[in-house]
Amino acid sequence: MSKSPGHQQFPDHKIQEQRVGIWMKVEVDGEVVADSIDVIRVVEDHHPVRYYFPRSDVAMSLLKRTETKTVCPFKGQARYYTLKVGSKVLPDTVWTYEDPYDEHLALQGRLAFYEEKIPGIRIEPRA
Repeated sequence: MSKSPGHQQFPDHKIQEQRVGIWMKVEVDGEVVADSIDVIRVVEDHHPVRYYFPRSDVAMSLLKRTETKTVCPFKGQARYYTLKVGSKVLPDTVWTYEDPYDEHLALQGRLAFYEEKIPGIRIEPRA
């Protein structure tokens, strides 16, 4: 466990995490990729809103781990997955924080989707 260097260096940078509290789903070209009532909405300064789904509610058979890693000074090291839906192979479009900094432990092991890089994606309340 460790404190976020980003929050220590930039205390005015805001990251809000909130449980959505309703069923949410992720669809790509009509195929359900994730479906959960346990979703965390993350609103971060200067970033698009992101939704983090528990791994257990994501179709992991559609994902393959890549070697890509990035570091967010606020949340920690992210690991990435390629998403394969139908004929689409979308490298590094899903990520997870497996060992986030203390301030963001609620995101641990959850998966988020890089919506801007996934054509045909819809993240919305389940009907």
